[in-house]
Amino acid sequence: MAHENALHGKTALITGASAGIGREAAHALARDGANVVLTARRTDRLRTIAEDVEADHGVETLAVGADVTDEAEVEALIETAVDSFGRLDVVVNNAGTGTERGVSVEELETEQYRTVMDVNTDGMFFTARAAIPHLRESSGILVFVGSFAGQYPRSGSPVYAATKWWTRGFALSLAAQVGGDDIGITVVNPSEVRTEFGKEFRTESELAENRYEPGEVTEPETIASAIAFAARQEPPDAVTELDLFRRDKFVGL
Repeated sequence: MAHENALHGKTALITGASAGIGREAAHALARDGANVVLTARRTDRLRTIAEDVEADHGVETLAVGADVTDEAEVEALIETAVDSFGRLDVVVNNAGTGTERGVSVEELETEQYRTVMDVNTDGMFFTARAAIPHLRESSGILVFVGSFAGQYPRSGSPVYAATKWWTRGFALSLAAQVGGDDIGITVVNPSEVRTEFGKEFRTESELAENRYEPGEVTEPETIASAIAFAARQEPPDAVTELDLFRRDKFVGL
């Protein structure tokens, strides 16, 4: 079924938009007609992606550099988006990172712990808090990118997993709080995705886009399609949660 222009005239904002799921979400939402605000710390990549989105889909874009762990920068980001487009309809809370692979809790350095907690919890909170008043005005949608790790124990990455349990719990509880205001909240839970996720503390060979061959795990385009599906929901409907696991994910567990 075609969904072109389902989001025509609406504005979507995506955090962590410089690669992977965020980049593909920008294309997916623009394909549905939304104007797109892309944000991340790497502004050089953002500008290139924004230009590609405009050229491919004929929408307006805005690239804004921001660090989601800085609440003042997040508040300025949201205000810039609203000032530029006059409204905010969809926010994709996607920015996230992970710890070094295979490091035990007793060996995990405090710097890594703080970074992962700051990005994956504080960043999600600051973005949601700043966006809610504008989503209330537009009866909009707030999408959280969660994880399989936020539903099942992950012995190899307990701190990262804990942040995703937090994300899921926060999002679902927030849905209970703001659902009466006509704001839709969705959690999208992928299993492994072939991206450069966790680049802060992992070598190039450890990044998912390098460890896995195309088709071996979920591609970011698949997650982006789920995000776009959630964004297309109109009041009073909302997708509460979407799990996107490979069909063989539970084999051998």
